[in-house]
Amino acid sequence: MSKTSEIPVNFDFTKDYVLENDRVRLIPLSEKHLADLLYYALHEADIWFFSSDKPTDNENMIKYVKAALTMRKEKQGYAFVVWDKQQQRIVGSTRYYRVDVRNKVSAIGYTWYSKSAQGTGVNKNCKYLLFEFLFEKLRFERVEFEADNENHRSKSAILSLGCKQEGILRKNKIRTDGTRRDSAIFGLLREEWLVTAKEQLQAKL
Repeated sequence: MSKTSEIPVNFDFTKDYVLENDRVRLIPLSEKHLADLLYYALHEADIWFFSSDKPTDNENMIKYVKAALTMRKEKQGYAFVVWDKQQQRIVGSTRYYRVDVRNKVSAIGYTWYSKSAQGTGVNKNCKYLLFEFLFEKLRFERVEFEADNENHRSKSAILSLGCKQEGILRKNKIRTDGTRRDSAIFGLLREEWLVTAKEQLQAKL
């Protein structure tokens, strides 16, 4: 059974929305979470191998958190830290970004998890909560994902959520090593969530 801290009419970026079920709690990212996130920056840097942002040291993690908070202040995104109720600790982060309130569309991304949380069901629980909040509470019409086309693990994870691959943007981003990447684009519509994807994802939790 999942729950939210409150049911909004519109996406209010000034409010702290907490999304949770029996497995995870998504808590709005704040500067007080920096110490927990720094642990992973210093000890598990390879989890950001495919990420365009690499907060793999103290300075870059501070920049990462500040950029996320700025995105929320500018009403462009809303970042969460992920609390794993089994491990009783923060194990990652995810966020809404490119939030288009007028057209009721948002991307989900900037997602990463500690090695201890990977493959444990944490990601599916997080995405279930994010979809439920976006489609059922905010009544958004579409959610989007983007992944490095060479990141097969990420692409498989997105497809397992019920999303459809819609195409590839060729050489649209520069990786941190200077090479250009192709980005695979995925989407999920509100009607798809309500008719089939919600039930299918719920069965995997």
